[in-house]
Order: sequence, then C-alpha cells, then structure tokens
Amino acid sequence: MATIQTTATKHSARVRQPLKRATNLSLSADVLDAAKALELNISQVCDAYLRQLVTQEQERRWRTDHADFIAAYNATLETEGLPLDQWRTF
Repeated sequence: MATIQTTATKHSARVRQPLKRATNLSLSADVLDAAKALELNISQVCDAYLRQLVTQEQERRWRTDHADFIAAYNATLETEGLPLDQWRTF
C-alpha cells in the first residue's frame, strides 16, 4: 500500500538547517594541523564556538542596555514587594 505524504508532512519531516555562507579564515597553522589530525570538522567547531560567543555577547549587551530598567525594577520590588504577593501560596 502506497503512503501519501502531504506537503505539510514533507516539510515537518525535514529539519531546518541554518543557511551557511562560505568565508575565509586565518587560523594558526599548528592548531589547524592538530585539528585535522584529530579529524575534527573545523567548520562545525568554528560555527559552534562563534555561535556561543555571539550569544554571550548579545546577552552581555542586553544586560548593559537594560541595566537602568533592571535597577529601577529591583528598587520597586524592594520598596513595594512582589505584585500579587498577598495571594501567593508558597
């Protein structure tokens, strides 16, 4: 019996990969040689590490950009307490 796949099931079965773009990198020769000897996928390693660094930097900048609001909110909580605290059961 043949199975009929709809367009929706075909799309949901595929895992969406982020778009990739070729780039040139200059890496230390000794590290590059060692990575190749270990059969590491240099593109995947660089992508994963860069993704981690970008996330950390975005988080740091968000905290810096919103520091005034966070300080004001924390000050409000100090003076007024938590909203709806009187109905909290824990």
